[in-house]
Amino acid sequence: MAAQYKTIHPVKYYRDFLAHELRPDGRSPEKTRSVTVNVNSICTADGSATVRIGNTTVVCGIKAELGKPRADEPERGFMVPNVELPPLCSRLFRPGPPSEEAQSMTCFVAKATEEMIDLKQLCVSADNLVWVLHIDMICLDYDGCVQDACVVALSAALRTVKLPSVEFDMETKTPTVDLGNRRLIDVKSSPVSTSFAVFDDEIILNDPTGEEESLSSAKLSVVTDGTTIFSVHKPGGSTLSESQLQDCLSLSRERANLINKMIKVAISSAH
Repeated sequence: MAAQYKTIHPVKYYRDFLAHELRPDGRSPEKTRSVTVNVNSICTADGSATVRIGNTTVVCGIKAELGKPRADEPERGFMVPNVELPPLCSRLFRPGPPSEEAQSMTCFVAKATEEMIDLKQLCVSADNLVWVLHIDMICLDYDGCVQDACVVALSAALRTVKLPSVEFDMETKTPTVDLGNRRLIDVKSSPVSTSFAVFDDEIILNDPTGEEESLSSAKLSVVTDGTTIFSVHKPGGSTLSESQLQDCLSLSRERANLINKMIKVAISSAH
């Protein structure tokens, strides 16, 4: 009977729970779901990680390739992130070109992580040769906050990338790669994304499920390393009061510190 009621009146179903400061999955509005982080999950990649937030799962694989630098940045390498939402992760998606949501998430992740590393360290020879990091994030299970899982997965995977030593001969314009001599990338910041959904224009739900996202009147994502707020992304919808925004920022900082500790543990356990 409860399942039928939920299907027919999903909004009222949630209102009944939230009237008692609870969500259908048993969480309070401000409580997040459990998070797990595993690194080196793809043996054929140069760096990888798998992140699970509740029932949402994202795997990130990084492949490093040598290429020409961009004309406007001859001394910098670059990262090429891409988020995939295949049909296997949810019935919301169909085979074919990347959906609008996947493209939007790719832009969000690129913006959230663009300051993670100094791209000059990816330069082998200015104007001639740089490292290009192709970052593929694939959602295996879709149940809300996929962009958060992508940012955490990229942050963890980037810390496992080991680039081989490369010498570039200026006369012959050819590189010599030493696969036996590798170095880790220096990662200078640790952004973590925490998303919120606004229900009924006033109730803030931290770390919403896919169902909660679909019923929300607005969404908010905060990117922080626990100290610095890198960005606050709110694509329209209901307005938030100053106190509500400050609450979201505070919860985001706490969660970022917790997740960054988890990443450090995962990295140290892998070595």
